[in-house]
Amino acid sequence: MDIISKLKESNLLGRGGASFPTGLKWEAVKNEKAEKKYIICNGSEGEPGVFKDKHILENYPEEVVNGIKIALQEIDNSSAYIYLNKDYFQEFKDKLEKLIEDSKITVFEKYGGYLAGEETTVCNVIEGKEPESRFKPPYPFQIGLFGFPTLINNIETFYYVSRISKNEYKNTRFYSISGDVTKRGVFEFPLDLSLEQVLRQSNNYPDFDFFVQVGGGASGEILLPDELNQPLKGVGAIIVYDKSKTDLFELMKYWAEFFNKENCDRCTPCREGAFRLLEMAKTGKIDREKLDEILLVLGETSFCPLGRSMVAPFKSLIFKLILK
Repeated sequence: MDIISKLKESNLLGRGGASFPTGLKWEAVKNEKAEKKYIICNGSEGEPGVFKDKHILENYPEEVVNGIKIALQEIDNSSAYIYLNKDYFQEFKDKLEKLIEDSKITVFEKYGGYLAGEETTVCNVIEGKEPESRFKPPYPFQIGLFGFPTLINNIETFYYVSRISKNEYKNTRFYSISGDVTKRGVFEFPLDLSLEQVLRQSNNYPDFDFFVQVGGGASGEILLPDELNQPLKGVGAIIVYDKSKTDLFELMKYWAEFFNKENCDRCTPCREGAFRLLEMAKTGKIDREKLDEILLVLGETSFCPLGRSMVAPFKSLIFKLILK
């Protein structure tokens, strides 16, 4: 069985947040007609509370490189980039280059910030352009890096491609668990475990009144204890907060400062929305009418996923805990 058929059979979904079927993405790039193609392993991992890709690079770099080499073999006339954020580049560049031994793979670092986690932005960064998202369509599998069809998956996805190629995939994923927990770290558990089961099996289920943020420490949604009977979706991160010790407006301020720093200032809804949310967090007062308008505009008119991702954390925190 060829690797694309194996990826489809495994139902592997991308682990960078969008959860797009990996086999379909590979097939789309393979079927495009072009004189050259590119592969990008995206190791930007710029969201607070998400550190699973770092764990994989520390412990399984050979699997990541093998996954990329499999893509090179499957996609004709291709070459690859491993894009890493600044810290990961400094820590893992030498280790990865020793494993690569292939002139078709380049370990690459240039500042792209949080936005480089988005697939078209990482193309711009590698090309030496501003770290901004592109209009879609066309999608990267059609016109990506340097104008050629491009396959983009993150580090965890390439790790699992390698495992699938060896028939060693067991329907698992990595979870970054942090916050007010006793065993902060990265854990590998089955995909179908509920959030509550993940916390209990990692010995991190709290014995105090708490809430969690799932999917990242900025864009992740807030869930209460009675909402944890569901599997994790998107990026594999769970952050636990002790309700009695958490200043909710300080948490809002932290998110808003992050989004103000990381947005590209290109689109008005995102730029102004992040600023208005920061103002609200600083004053400690929620203007319901203004809040509804800000969240609506962010969700419906932001140019790229960064603006749209602001809706879930603020909306869930405010309506579940502040205006309950």
